[in-house]
Amino acid sequence: MNGKGMQTMRTSEEMFRLILDVAREDDRIRAVVLSGSRADPEVPRDRYQDYDILFLVREVAPFYNNTAWIETTFGRPAVMQMPEVMTHPLLPPDGDGHFTYLMLFEDGNRIDLSIDNRPYIDDGEPAVVLLDKDGLLPKLRPRKEYWHIQPPDRSVYRDCCNEFWWCLNNVAKGIARDELPYAMEMFQKYVRDMLNEMVRWAIGVRTGFTVSAGKCGKYFKRYLPESQYRLYAQTYASGDYTSLWAAVFTACELFRLTAGEVGAYFAFAYDEREDQNMTAYLLAVKTQWEQAGTP
Repeated sequence: MNGKGMQTMRTSEEMFRLILDVAREDDRIRAVVLSGSRADPEVPRDRYQDYDILFLVREVAPFYNNTAWIETTFGRPAVMQMPEVMTHPLLPPDGDGHFTYLMLFEDGNRIDLSIDNRPYIDDGEPAVVLLDKDGLLPKLRPRKEYWHIQPPDRSVYRDCCNEFWWCLNNVAKGIARDELPYAMEMFQKYVRDMLNEMVRWAIGVRTGFTVSAGKCGKYFKRYLPESQYRLYAQTYASGDYTSLWAAVFTACELFRLTAGEVGAYFAFAYDEREDQNMTAYLLAVKTQWEQAGTP
């Protein structure tokens, strides 16, 4: 990534050795905990997994915004982000006293390093203690189901359906007004959030709520029937309105299918009237848009 391509990637053994050597040689670092996908035995291993590392320290201040320390200990990252010192209003820091370095190195390895001095709380998230100099960390009891899809209750199911159908009117309005950024934002964020939620629940129904769909639905392909995953892929529109209209109606079809499955499984009522009325509205707006001449 220096303009000449990626360097030979260090192995996981080399990366763990680096991380632990840094911790062992610095008396201020008292413990090291690994979390994330590398600590979860249910997640398939690949070269793109990052190293989610927590350094428990006596004081956070010496490590706070200390890029010189990072470069001396880990080497200079190709790209780095430090969320706690960012000022963009869309990227607010947690402000809870810890400090994080997100580091991508030239060989493609990535370390997400958190520095904290608060007592470690075992909440069941898959994690592994790599080092405990003082023997103070609790015996971790990771829960296999920590990341599993959680079933909805009746009101959450109803709200998901309502939000999905309601927000589609904004997509149609954006297309009719030739406001592509607005229409895309409404569809790709608000509508898709509800579609993804319903797809996750449908996967949960089929698997007995014993699996994770992964962050942002990255495991949808693994668990959806091929026909439904094909529909899901078709909900991603290109940058033109004809494609967006097609994606909208495909999303409606898939939502209707999965919401029906989830509703039947839990004996939740699916609001057919809401579905039919919004579908009719979308078709009417699309007809008007076509008659007006596509922009």
